[in-house]
Amino acid sequence: MKKIAVVTGASRGLGYATSEALAQRGFKVVMAMRDPEKSQKQINAMKMKDLDVVAMKLDVSQEKSINEFAEAFRREYGYLDVLVNNAGIFIDDEDGGNKSVFKTKSSTIQKTFATNTLGPFLLTQKLFPLMQQEGSGRIVNVSSGMGQLSEMDGNYAAYRISKTALNVVTQVFAAEGKGHDILVNSICPGWVRTDMGGAGASRDINQGIKGILWAATLPKGGPTGGFFRDGDAIPW
Repeated sequence: MKKIAVVTGASRGLGYATSEALAQRGFKVVMAMRDPEKSQKQINAMKMKDLDVVAMKLDVSQEKSINEFAEAFRREYGYLDVLVNNAGIFIDDEDGGNKSVFKTKSSTIQKTFATNTLGPFLLTQKLFPLMQQEGSGRIVNVSSGMGQLSEMDGNYAAYRISKTALNVVTQVFAAEGKGHDILVNSICPGWVRTDMGGAGASRDINQGIKGILWAATLPKGGPTGGFFRDGDAIPW
C-alpha cells in the first residue's frame, strides 16, 4: 500500500516544498490549503512531473473546516502515515505595534493561537486514530526557535506563545503514541526565506525543510516527543 501524507499550509513556502519533496520520495501527498483553486496551476505542475499529489480544502483556524476535512479524508483514504502540521501565521506586526509585548492585542493572540496551536491540536486529534489502527505514523509539528523557553524574548508575544504551546501539543500526543510506533516531534526549520520569513532570512527553502523531512521519515524506534532542528535536538 502506498504511503500517504497530509501537509497543511501546502499552497506555498515550507508546506509546498515539503509536499513536493515527500511526493518525490514516493508518498501520495494530500496538500491541505484554504483555497485549492488558487493553487491549481502549481498542483498541475507537480502532476506533470508524475508526482502523486492532490489538493484538499482546509482552514486550520476553523474547527468546522477541520472536522469536514478529517471526515472527507477518512472516507477517501482510510489510513494515514504522515501528518505535517505546517500551517501557521505570524501577525504580531499588524497595526504597526504588536511586536511589543506591551502593545500585543488579545485578538492577535487569539487569532494566532487558533491557527498555530489549536488547529494542529484538533487536526491531530481527528487523524491520530488512523495511525493507531495501523500501529504506526509520523507527526511533524512545524514549530520555531522563537517558542523556546530557554531563549525567550519579550517581543512577538503572540507568535512565541503559540509555538511554545505547540511544543506541548507535540509532547502530549507523543505520550499517546508510545507503544504504537507513532512518533511525534516538533521541528524548528530556522529562519527561512519564505513569505513569512522574508527575503533577508538566513536559510533557503531546502535547508528549511531538511528537518521536516527527517522527522516525517524516521525509522521505527526513532525519537519522539522531542524538539529538533536539522535532525539535531535543541533545548525546549
